Amino acid sequence: MVTAIKTLIWSIIVGGTATVGIPYLLLASTDTSLSVRLTGLRLFGLALILFGAMIYVWSASTLTFIGKGTPAPFDPPKELVAKGPYQYVRNPIYVFVIIVLVGEAMYFQNAALIIYAVLALLFFHFWVVFYEEPALRRRFGKSYEAYCAAVSRWFPRLPRRDKTMRRLQ
Repeated sequence: MVTAIKTLIWSIIVGGTATVGIPYLLLASTDTSLSVRLTGLRLFGLALILFGAMIYVWSASTLTFIGKGTPAPFDPPKELVAKGPYQYVRNPIYVFVIIVLVGEAMYFQNAALIIYAVLALLFFHFWVVFYEEPALRRRFGKSYEAYCAAVSRWFPRLPRRDKTMRRLQ
């Protein structure tokens, strides 16, 4: 239960800042000339926001209850997680943030949010490649290597049903 509370606090503070706080500040400080008219796509943007939020809840709860840890780098899962959304993509939480940010850019029709989404994507990529993946390789060794070979870093795909993935699950 303590881990679930820590995940909830992390999600509100970090996830809320990335997907609500910073976009709000960008929208409040952006000149209206940066607005982009994406007529007809506002509802699609709203759908992306809701879809991304669902992915986050699923991802965070999987890390919490299966991995026995949190999304926070200082309290990571104690077990390698290859179930739930992690069987489709290695970084579903980061994918969630990008989906939500793109949805917000479409919904609010604002170019500053598009730029923010691109910068967030670049930050996540470098964070994953230079910090997170090396840390997971040290922590989980060959199991993580097999997981990387079976599951895409960024683009969700149906899980492979070979012996490697069955052992990881």
